[in-house]
Amino acid sequence: MLTAVRTLTAALLLFAGPTVDPVRDQQQWVLDALNVEQAWTVSKGSGVTVAVVDSAVDDDVKELRDRVSAGPDMSTSAVSREVTPGRHGTAMAGLIAGSGADDGLIGVAPESRILSLPMVTDDEPENGVPPFDDRRQATESSLARALRYAADHGAQVISMSIGSYGPLKSEREAVSYALGKGVVLVAAVGNDGQTNYTRENGTSYWSFPAGYPGVIGVAATDKQGRKAPFSTDNLSVMVAAPGVDVPVVRPGSGYELSQGTSSSAALVSGVAALIKSRYPNLAPEQVAQALVAGARGRPAAGYDDQTGFGVVDAAAALNAAERLTGAQRSVVPGMEHFGQGEDSPSPSRPGPDPLRLWLYGGGVLVALVMFCGAIVFLNQRSGRE
Repeated sequence: MLTAVRTLTAALLLFAGPTVDPVRDQQQWVLDALNVEQAWTVSKGSGVTVAVVDSAVDDDVKELRDRVSAGPDMSTSAVSREVTPGRHGTAMAGLIAGSGADDGLIGVAPESRILSLPMVTDDEPENGVPPFDDRRQATESSLARALRYAADHGAQVISMSIGSYGPLKSEREAVSYALGKGVVLVAAVGNDGQTNYTRENGTSYWSFPAGYPGVIGVAATDKQGRKAPFSTDNLSVMVAAPGVDVPVVRPGSGYELSQGTSSSAALVSGVAALIKSRYPNLAPEQVAQALVAGARGRPAAGYDDQTGFGVVDAAAALNAAERLTGAQRSVVPGMEHFGQGEDSPSPSRPGPDPLRLWLYGGGVLVALVMFCGAIVFLNQRSGRE
């Protein structure tokens, strides 16, 4: 019997060597692609905690110093052990919440905080791992434990640059639990776009947690906004974000370039943090709706299984979130010629229309009088006869 193994297949980092300093110049294209700097005029993620379910985050990195809380090791429910900071989790945390200290890397939500929930190592499997037949339906997975812990310990967003083949009942239930607590769930869709299975079938294996309902599945795009060749394509894809040559921080110090839907998911988690910071009462499904409504480069058909509804635009997503809250919108300078417009008339109260009631009642009364008059007339006529 095959057993499920949670892997980093959906989160594989392919490092292309060290970046050329300054790193801020190297990452400018990513910030531009997501329209992040315009979004920062509205929100920088203050007050929001993003749980990073991944390898442990190095809180000594200058961009993350004093901004990381460490949760317990989620890989086991019985043994407590010390976890060494990992390359992958640290990189993802930096993309979300890097402060930009000393001209270092800046995250999408630079005023947010990180809750590190270590669950995996940085061991990288080969691409194209076949799906596993999972039989552990009665047990609680490490991801399920992490989701519940994050939801119970103040996380408003959970970033999951991880994946495995095959759903688990305990994970589905944990996803529902977190969503019920108002937590936004974001996951990488996977890096199976160039596997033999995908080439032969025109679609990729589903990876979880991205495949669970309610989870925002994120695909990867290149610098031209096109789907990255390695990015998984199936109906778990909701939106897309940069995932090619994305600068990331390394444990200790330094930077490198990453490739993979891992980075894409972390960047979208940062945008979700911006939205939750500005509109904390927005439900997870509304945050997803805002991300979709504000996406750029929408496919010709409106949606496809490669980039979903398009590439996330942080500023447009915040505007969409504002509309969803029903907040009063201010007029953007230079756009006054569109006018404020008039409020729509208040809807009529439910129930019968008073005018129609009067007309109906009057008609009934006239008919009744005529009927009575006819009876009197006929009685008088029969009496004379």
